[in-house]
Amino acid sequence: MKRIILIFLAVGLIGCGSSKTVRNSKTAIKGNWTLNSITYSEAGKYNVTLLNDTSKNCFENSTWQFIPNNNTGTYTINDSTCSTGVRNFVFTIQEVNAETGLYDFLLKPTDNKNKSKTNQGFRLKLMSLTEITMQWQQTVNVDGQPFNIQMNFTKL
Repeated sequence: MKRIILIFLAVGLIGCGSSKTVRNSKTAIKGNWTLNSITYSEAGKYNVTLLNDTSKNCFENSTWQFIPNNNTGTYTINDSTCSTGVRNFVFTIQEVNAETGLYDFLLKPTDNKNKSKTNQGFRLKLMSLTEITMQWQQTVNVDGQPFNIQMNFTKL
């Protein structure tokens, strides 16, 4: 009977493990980053509020820290013309397609105890991730048409 329980326990642990792609992504994302630039798929001037927080201009040159062992992090708005300070979040990397290696990045703003006031999160496509660069893409609808927001990071 003990063997059967151990076999089921071992199979359950193996089945719940993260894929190699997700584990590698968590290793690469760990640490401190700067959000260098934010670009749009369409030309023009847009009034975009990112993560229900602040504008594109305020987010550019913000600093980010990712702690993958507990899926938490912070970002700091540094622009003195904006509401500056540290914001907390929790995140998850979810594999979408094992063949292409593309995945989604789920980010939920929280308080400093990792509790969400609104329980609202944001799905971002992790377009690329290397040891020194990272690019996210968020697709939203503008006048019924898809509109892409790209966020480009470099590792500190």
